Amino acid sequence: MKPIRSLLFVPGSRPNWFGKILSYGADAVILDLEDSVPVTKKGEARDDVSAAIPALSQGGQRLYVRVNKGPYNFDTEDLEAVIHPGLEGIVLPKVNGPEDVDVLISLVSDIEFRKNMEIGATKFIVTLETARSIYMAYEIAVKDRVIGIAGISAKNGDVARSVGFRWTPEGLESLYLKSKVVLAARAAGVMPIGGLWQDVHDLDGLKTSALFNRQLGFAGELVLHPSNVPVINEVYSPSAEEIAYYKGMIETFEQAEKEGKGAVLYEGEHIDYAHVKTARQILEQAGRINQTTED
Repeated sequence: MKPIRSLLFVPGSRPNWFGKILSYGADAVILDLEDSVPVTKKGEARDDVSAAIPALSQGGQRLYVRVNKGPYNFDTEDLEAVIHPGLEGIVLPKVNGPEDVDVLISLVSDIEFRKNMEIGATKFIVTLETARSIYMAYEIAVKDRVIGIAGISAKNGDVARSVGFRWTPEGLESLYLKSKVVLAARAAGVMPIGGLWQDVHDLDGLKTSALFNRQLGFAGELVLHPSNVPVINEVYSPSAEEIAYYKGMIETFEQAEKEGKGAVLYEGEHIDYAHVKTARQILEQAGRINQTTED
């Protein structure tokens, strides 16, 4: 699957915004039926999102829908309405453990079967918003259909309430939680997704936060406002300087290899096969991102 650097939330209750989605530049868009939609508009938003999916997907936009979850199950009306061939996946809110994913796998498989879709076509991104779900991050990440888990640390959000931490811009209080999600995702071979930055007009603060999240190992972030998309895309893309550095590393090592050496100094630092393997992986990622942008 192509990399997803930015996942932009768009409220399902704002269909007048749907026409602008293709211009936002987000790698993926999450049409939201959950927290951003007033209770009185849930049904209307569901219908509007369902109707918008075919045109947006045909326009090349990668689409997810965040569905509602009640105390016992995910909203089956949401699932029935939005699961279409053009939908890449579902964002699962308030998952409490791997058993919730198992339940949804059965529900979605049945819907795909009845709609003559490929079984397994609809992927899952799981947002870990409870202490238990974060504790069981790996067990969730290895479930079928899961392609990413989100370790979010918003101020006064569900995670803060469940864990009991007090948010700071420096993020020390959520460092362990973020690192646990990254490690679980990488071990399971899925995307570790960060976010959310709530002060959407503070682009400098957003960039500082995103740079730190990338440093921890996240692959992309959930985004609340279109103005934040270019910042996140830039942070999670290898820079021109990085690309030049790693190309130079590979060239230097390949020359040393021809001379029978398994290690060499590059810009004053020792490098060997492990470093070159990392360099090739980063350049491969850059190529996939460029392909995504061109597409």
